[in-house]
Amino acid sequence: MAPWSLVTPASRGIGFHLTRHLLRTTPLAVVATARKDPRGLKKELLNDLKDVDEKRLTILELDVTDENTVQTAAEEAKKIHPVNDHHLHLAFCIPGILYPEKSPSQLQHDELTKTFAVNTIGPMLIAKHFSPFLPRKSSQTPLISSSDSWLPQHAVWLNMSARVGSTTDNALGGWYSYRASKAAVNSLTKSFDIFVKGKSGDNAMAMSYHPGTVKTGLSKEFWGKVAKEKLFEPKFAIERMCHVVGSVGLAGRGRCWDWKGTEVPP
Repeated sequence: MAPWSLVTPASRGIGFHLTRHLLRTTPLAVVATARKDPRGLKKELLNDLKDVDEKRLTILELDVTDENTVQTAAEEAKKIHPVNDHHLHLAFCIPGILYPEKSPSQLQHDELTKTFAVNTIGPMLIAKHFSPFLPRKSSQTPLISSSDSWLPQHAVWLNMSARVGSTTDNALGGWYSYRASKAAVNSLTKSFDIFVKGKSGDNAMAMSYHPGTVKTGLSKEFWGKVAKEKLFEPKFAIERMCHVVGSVGLAGRGRCWDWKGTEVPP
């Protein structure tokens, strides 16, 4: 079965750099998503990737807050990668938005709703419509050649989380909506992995991931408050993410892992 990968969204930040990394370092076809201008994004993503076949990259319109676009994107992906002879080998579900409330008085209904719509409900809808692409228990193994770069033998579904989503590790408070939405992502990942294990057995797993503080638009407001050695360039962050995805193994399924390969407690 021909393997492919999904990056949603890929228009900026981690998703943008991750898509380029997958094209450079793996043989996988890549389906990436954006809310608008897919043609323009494809041009940007392929810029300077001289040895990459542009046919490997497909950009689909998808807005995680609009289920109709999620369903349509999944239907388009099915035309490109039919489930009978293709399988989703890597799925990076990484939408994110942050309102850094410091006290309950700063909580705004519209911002709370948007935070959960993007950070939590979005990944749920992606799982709803794209999980059918994951391999089944009966899929031929190995799913991928062991010589194919850093890729794991089994399929991996990654939901982007954050260390602040850990209730156990919360010593500072604040960031109410972001913390709660990411704690919910970790809960989603656990339940989704149980489903994936039933569907795929050892051919697939789900995990959550904390990338550290990366120099992207999401964290720009806080760069000055982060120690230099803990503020990561996107290139480093992507390399660490792929290393953890390729090395955590099936024993790490259903849990949240950080960029060092250390489990983040619930």
